[in-house]
Amino acid sequence: MENGAKLKRTLKLWQIVMMGLAYMTPMVVFDTFGIVSGITGGHVPTAYIVALVGMLFTAASYGKLVKVFPTAGSAYTYTQKAINRHLGFLVGWSSLLDYLFLPMVNALLTKIYLTALFPEVPTWIWVVLFVGIVTILNLRSVNVLANFNTLFVLIQIAIMVVFIILVVKGLHNGEGTGQVFTIQPFINGGMDYTAIITGATILCFSFLGFDAVTTLSEETPDPKKTIPKAIFLTALWGGIIFITSSFFIQLFFPDMSRFKEPDAALPEIALYVGGKLFQSIFLCATFVNTLASGLASHASVSRLLYVMGRDKVFPEKWFGFIHPKWKTPAINVVIVGVISLSALFFDLVTAASLINFGALMAFTFVNLSVVSHFVFREKKHRTIKGCFNYLIMPLIGAISIAILWINLETSSLIMGLGWFIIGFCYLIFITKAFRTAPPQYQVEEIQL
Repeated sequence: MENGAKLKRTLKLWQIVMMGLAYMTPMVVFDTFGIVSGITGGHVPTAYIVALVGMLFTAASYGKLVKVFPTAGSAYTYTQKAINRHLGFLVGWSSLLDYLFLPMVNALLTKIYLTALFPEVPTWIWVVLFVGIVTILNLRSVNVLANFNTLFVLIQIAIMVVFIILVVKGLHNGEGTGQVFTIQPFINGGMDYTAIITGATILCFSFLGFDAVTTLSEETPDPKKTIPKAIFLTALWGGIIFITSSFFIQLFFPDMSRFKEPDAALPEIALYVGGKLFQSIFLCATFVNTLASGLASHASVSRLLYVMGRDKVFPEKWFGFIHPKWKTPAINVVIVGVISLSALFFDLVTAASLINFGALMAFTFVNLSVVSHFVFREKKHRTIKGCFNYLIMPLIGAISIAILWINLETSSLIMGLGWFIIGFCYLIFITKAFRTAPPQYQVEEIQL
């Protein structure tokens, strides 16, 4: 590192899980409910179960690789070490789309929510205020950041508990299905299983973030033990929250007849369940939701940039810098803050499209990296257990991600490929037309 400082290993398991949940934003279930309920014919919880199963296979692949490569680079590092350094760079470059633009998306959402509540205030003020708060908190110790995220996640969960209580009260008064103990939201005779899978492909994007905890590997005392648990628990608990919440929403709204705007049903859901006052509280909670996600995503991308700077892929003097007092990649934090200010000009559709491409690229190559490292290099597939763990499971994960690729929006694919081509040109430059390998930080590989 340019200044000799290193990231500080202080994070505990529960703090990392909370960071992952904050990144995933539990209350996103309300944003997607209207869309997916219409697609699945009123079976959103079932679609979440299908999505969770698919994501857990990919989560298992992350867990296997972090034990061997316990560094902060996530999919970038795993592909680089397990498959090929050139390909690793391209995966890392593509992943930057996911990591770089999510903080900006949260700034965009904040602008949308707060402008709805305070239309007389200029929109740029909300963007600058949000980015300023997130950047300042990320500059400080990662423990301070983790504790803030824990508070914000707990606030979201508390609001969701109150929501469920109000739903149960409404059901007893004859709203929706009129009963709490029913499996109707999960299964009935008229289910369209193709529609369930289509809904699940949309909901898989709700799980973006369980992988982000791998970027905290170098701030954890025992990453080989802690990070795999954190990855799995983040995906699992996120799935449980999504399934439980969507179950009660579906009981209250068994069909789409009450929604005026199904694609933006969150305000209507809150209004019909709890009235005007609860709707106002609920909308305020969405700001906490975006703030928590903004903090976690900002932290993740600054650490990915740090690893790429330490590798000398980007200028090490800037990107590989660690603040000697705060033990955070301070320059990267500021850079990400400046990029997040692009929320002043971007629209939500464009930003979301870029995120989806980067996330799927990372998920795909993490699964393939498990096969490459443990099957082709380590020959771990020669036993029944090894074949299941290191070949069958990651291939199932890769297939589940392939389904998402098939359903990816055309705009996501076009913009993502454009970003990929820029990265490919940069790779040609730094490798002198592939005559040299990309720079790489040397870490000791751990044999399992």
